[in-house]
Amino acid sequence: MNKAFVKESDADEDDELPEAVALPAGVRNYITPEGYARLRDELTHLMTVDRPSVVQIVSWAASNGDRSENGDYLYGKKRLREIDRRMRFLTKRLDIAEVVDSASQPNRDHVFFGATVTYSDKEGETHTVTIVGVDEAEPLQGKISWISPVARALTKAKIGDTVVLRTPAGIDELDILEVTYPEPVEDAR
Repeated sequence: MNKAFVKESDADEDDELPEAVALPAGVRNYITPEGYARLRDELTHLMTVDRPSVVQIVSWAASNGDRSENGDYLYGKKRLREIDRRMRFLTKRLDIAEVVDSASQPNRDHVFFGATVTYSDKEGETHTVTIVGVDEAEPLQGKISWISPVARALTKAKIGDTVVLRTPAGIDELDILEVTYPEPVEDAR
């Protein structure tokens, strides 16, 4: 079958992956050193391991003849597009990333990027969250994006402060119980 009859496009249909969070206009892409390293490692793995192995499979499948009904070839081409899309996304995010080492935060009693904050809500439930970059947020693991409503409410507060969090469910008050930062790494020279 001719490529004219197969919906196969070389164009970037959607550079952003569904799970990618768009950054608001004019906002920097803050990220922790660990998050930056994780994204960089993923990009390196895609470039050096995943993509070459899929290219090898697609090449082998293409050498088998008719490509129109060749599952290995069709799936391989689809997987290559997914890998290439993810690589473009990671490259763009790493290019605009601004690494913030929260261990060097001088004002350690206030909440800023990279802080781990323990707070209680008006129901008395205690929560612990770490404020991280958009690309490394995992709310179920307690890592929230610095642009999230909770992080924005907590930012610049200190231990003992009560901050107001506006949610669709109403207004909540959060009492800051503890603020911690990672310890600075000693330079062993």
